[in-house]
Amino acid sequence: MQPDIICLGEPLIELNERHGDGAYLKGFGGDTSNCAIAASRSGASVGYVTRLGNDGFADDVLGLWQRESIDAKHVIRDPDAQTGVYFVSHGKDGHAFSYRRAGSAASRLTPKDIPGDYIAHARILHVSGISQAISDTATDTVFHAIEQAQRGGTLVSFDPNLRLDLWSLPRARAVIHDAMGRCDIALPGYDDAVKLTGRDNPDAIADFYLSLGARVVALTLGAEGTLVAAPEQRERVPGIKVSPVDATGAGDTFDGAFLAEYLKSGDPFAATRYANTAAGLSTRGWGAVSPIPSRDEVEDILHDKPDRRIAGG
Repeated sequence: MQPDIICLGEPLIELNERHGDGAYLKGFGGDTSNCAIAASRSGASVGYVTRLGNDGFADDVLGLWQRESIDAKHVIRDPDAQTGVYFVSHGKDGHAFSYRRAGSAASRLTPKDIPGDYIAHARILHVSGISQAISDTATDTVFHAIEQAQRGGTLVSFDPNLRLDLWSLPRARAVIHDAMGRCDIALPGYDDAVKLTGRDNPDAIADFYLSLGARVVALTLGAEGTLVAAPEQRERVPGIKVSPVDATGAGDTFDGAFLAEYLKSGDPFAATRYANTAAGLSTRGWGAVSPIPSRDEVEDILHDKPDRRIAGG
């Protein structure tokens, strides 16, 4: 079956520090993989394109995707590279990440690895700044995938997801602005957008990305919700009140939930309300993947008491 949404990037094994006892919980991460799982749990059909190592961690990732109904038929196993790993630590300033991904299988992606027809027949291609930052060949691969999407009339979704430990700000700015200029759905986070655009007013940031050509901009503002903007309309959509446990992957959950609901409704404002709720619920537990909610969980909140405080798990 041809999936509606194709995600491209790097899945990772996650080791997340648990508060209090110093232990690390094994899980899964990688921004576009988290997005794929969030979209699938919200009812969308999803596929993933990447390279994985020929190792046990890769087997774990493929097992996860099988359980989550993610199509992985175009994933390449690389016998000469490893699957990436990252660690999450927590402190007074929030969560911090430490990566062991240099030379990873995904960083060896090249344009020839892209299944052009698979992407051209999808409804949305989702990529990110991290998808491009992991290597020069990955940068080129994402641009090639975008070209294949445009060839088939597939919408392109892009989250800048700025990681300055992977590349310099000037290079990130140049590459991400180029990619955002080719996207239909822009999904920036506020802190990243301030660094990339030099603007700190949310409306000015939305105007900047609309001026590059996006038909929809959903600028996430943390606890303040999301500013969603189209050329003819914009709206501040509040988030739900949550007692958070761990915000790892909340932005990725927003992306996947937004894309799934946007395909379902065609309404970016309804998609933002849905995605804000999903992202809030995803902070109730540890790790990036386990707490991602299902569509039923999100709709229970939307249709019942959207302003109630949701306790952490």
